[in-house]
Amino acid sequence: METPPSLPFPSQLEKPSISTRLNTYISTTKVGKHFKLTERNTTFTTELRAGTATFLTMAYILAVNASILADSGGTCSISDCLTLCSDPTIPLTDCKPPTHRVITPTDSCKFPPVNPGYSACLDQTRKDLIVATVVSSLIGCLIMGLLANLPLALAPGMGMNAYFAYTVVGFHGSGNVPYKSALAAIFIEGLIFLFVSAIGLRTQLAKLVPKPVRISSSAGIGLFLAFIGLQSNQGIGLIGYSSSTLVTLGACPRNSRVALAPIITATNGTFSLIPERSGYGAVSADILCLNHKMESPTFWLGVVGFIIIAYCLVKNIKGAMIYGIVFVTGISWFRNTSVTVFPNTELGNLGYEYFKKVVDVHVIKTTAGALSFKAIGKGYFWEALVTFLYVDILDTTGTLYSMARFAGFTDANGDFEGQYFAFMSDAASIVVGSLLGTSPVTAYIESSTGIREGGRTGLTALTVAGYFFLAFFFTPLLASIPAWAVGPPLILVGVMMMRSVVEIEWDNMNQAIPAFVTMILMPLTYSIAYGLIGGIGTYIVLNIWDWGESLLRKLGIKKGIRGNNSHKEASNGINNGVNGDDKTFEV
Repeated sequence: METPPSLPFPSQLEKPSISTRLNTYISTTKVGKHFKLTERNTTFTTELRAGTATFLTMAYILAVNASILADSGGTCSISDCLTLCSDPTIPLTDCKPPTHRVITPTDSCKFPPVNPGYSACLDQTRKDLIVATVVSSLIGCLIMGLLANLPLALAPGMGMNAYFAYTVVGFHGSGNVPYKSALAAIFIEGLIFLFVSAIGLRTQLAKLVPKPVRISSSAGIGLFLAFIGLQSNQGIGLIGYSSSTLVTLGACPRNSRVALAPIITATNGTFSLIPERSGYGAVSADILCLNHKMESPTFWLGVVGFIIIAYCLVKNIKGAMIYGIVFVTGISWFRNTSVTVFPNTELGNLGYEYFKKVVDVHVIKTTAGALSFKAIGKGYFWEALVTFLYVDILDTTGTLYSMARFAGFTDANGDFEGQYFAFMSDAASIVVGSLLGTSPVTAYIESSTGIREGGRTGLTALTVAGYFFLAFFFTPLLASIPAWAVGPPLILVGVMMMRSVVEIEWDNMNQAIPAFVTMILMPLTYSIAYGLIGGIGTYIVLNIWDWGESLLRKLGIKKGIRGNNSHKEASNGINNGVNGDDKTFEV
């Protein structure tokens, strides 16, 4: 007779894991009920993992945003440039004619060879902007997580920072709007955006922009970012200047690059520099390769970083951008190499001393509260403001809706729970960001990474906020990331932003032409605004005749010949449809 199997004692039953018990406990607390963990079929640990994945895919913005915005010069000006002797090795007190002369700073002090005083100011500004990026992102994620309860992360937007730095303010202040006035434009735009979001007009305004322009603008911004990432100033340096073709292959070493200056040829054959005004007479960065193309060590290191990021993206490995940046940056931190970010110069030594601190609580000194409303009466100020507002309405609204659809939050009408506070959170973050000195804050498409990991509540956004808080203490490391480490992420962000082109109706020329004009003008004019203006203008020109015809029909002015002369046609026995051509004569 077989003995029946004995049942296990309660002590022999497998106990729930620590994470399971933690998830069960938190789901029953006020925190779990506030974030609706059970209702949205998620857990506390899942939200933490999702927030970690989101942060890893967007943390590149901490270094990239500060680097791009620092190219505007920030609050630095000629007043920060030091008075030097014609021979930099001679102290100013010993700089006496006729063998030497004192050089009074001009606009050229901001361009290579950069004046030591201006360079030190830029270094301070870059550190300030890293902290501004951290704080604005932190506040945006907190608002999104606590009030909207959505798994969306916010940070200063890619594309808008480039428009701010290279078009509105211009490279080292060579644009039409000073840095402080540009911040004022963002501040006013943020308040308008906040008002528009509060009264519910945001979606309606986004729909006023022509569809092909709306779709192609993100692709155009992607091309713009990729173009920046391919240059030497803020990228890997593959593209250089050519006097005959404008751009050409570059990637030559630092000692093989030279700067350029615009000149005027007089009737007698002599040359003179163009006077420095609005940047037209400014000396460029070292953009011209004299020789040794494709031999730059930093370029090839950047290529390795590009391959690492690209491979991780292909294999769907989380944190792809970070792996590439960390690898390139880590190698660049070694001194006495051909790829070091700390060359044996005065500035290189200062940078290395700051880097060795590792942990440092940096306090914003120059960019916070730097708003100036002196240019509010100028057209360029309002052009920038309107462009900021337009892109924010399109980009942020589109990102919010697409992420909500991806997470399965939207209903039949396209609305989703928490959308009001979601709209308010990024609008409020824009205002905060402008007060700190950074470009507009927006919801990040990289939030899809966290959603893919299972993030469904605001705890994902709060986790991202926690990581941004930790980043606040590591400013020395973030300030030492080189341009050739930033370039690869810019290029690959451009790749990801190009996905929208599949939504364009390329068989319909009314849609395809404005979309293409929008995309191509953004990188080639180095301006998002010009791309938008070109696309919208082209769309209006191509459709204005049809709109006119439609208006005339509605007003009853445009009629067919059959309607006016039907009796006459009948009496003459004429039938316009005999030959199969049912035509009308239009008035």
